[in-house]
Amino acid sequence: MAISKSLIASLLISLLVLQLVEANFENSNRKTRYAKKIDCGGACKARCKLSSRPNLCHRACGTCCVSCNCVPPGTYGNYDKCDCYATLTTHGGSRKCP
Repeated sequence: MAISKSLIASLLISLLVLQLVEANFENSNRKTRYAKKIDCGGACKARCKLSSRPNLCHRACGTCCVSCNCVPPGTYGNYDKCDCYATLTTHGGSRKCP
């Protein structure tokens, strides 16, 4: 009988901890979901202004911007300013975002 009471008590405590962790995770996701959206068109226009293939650059940049909600400054590089932008890759493993 003592074993079953301690088992039930530990299960209840585990469920309570799990519920608290899940609630905290949902709150952290909510903050990023409602973050201010950037103007992807304007940001990609600035990013792709020196590109030799502007249409391709705008399409790739736009896709990455929508996914990451950021575009690195400048026309090339600066991937450290937008980590998500740097991690998106094509099926071949090369960087997707210009």
